[in-house]
Amino acid sequence: MKSNEIFNEVNEILLKSMKPSEDIKRLIKEGKFDKKPFNDIKSLGLIDQNPKFHPEGSVLNHILLVVDMASEVKELSRNKKVFMWSALLHDIGKLTTTKIRKGRITSYNHDVEGEKIGLNFLKSLTEDQEFNEKVSKLIRWHMQPLFFDKNLPFFEPQNMLNDVEYKEVALLSFCDRLGRGKLNEQGIEKEKQNIEKFEEYCKQEME
Repeated sequence: MKSNEIFNEVNEILLKSMKPSEDIKRLIKEGKFDKKPFNDIKSLGLIDQNPKFHPEGSVLNHILLVVDMASEVKELSRNKKVFMWSALLHDIGKLTTTKIRKGRITSYNHDVEGEKIGLNFLKSLTEDQEFNEKVSKLIRWHMQPLFFDKNLPFFEPQNMLNDVEYKEVALLSFCDRLGRGKLNEQGIEKEKQNIEKFEEYCKQEME
């Protein structure tokens, strides 16, 4: 099966399935993710994450939880196709950035690296430059709400606002946060409040 045919099949799954993870697991089991570029997604199953922040385990486990969450809220997005592919590829940068530092698993700059890897991934499948660019930019900026929450120097509001719609970043970040193992009601409410604060800040910056 050709890569562009798999792209179309995955696209159909992302846009129409209410639980895309089940279909993606099936494609992996069938061997459809064994060749470039989809083997990059399969390889994420071999990459562990810091259990403190990701009790769900591997990067692939996390991504599957995120795409399921994204499927539930995709109607809120301005562009469902861009949004769902961004959810699938948002942590693709962890392929090259995941390292053990002082006994801890880290993936510093996976957002920056992910933009490049994600763009090359999509360029090998589709010539839709606008789509490729929009997905890669959402990958690039998906960590911004967290950097805002933590008051970290990596928060770059002006650069982000020049590249993407902040509400799309907020929606992706919300799915990213809820795709980290089981959160209780209190934890979910806290994440909602954090995203609302980020959106309010961006709204003021835009005025």
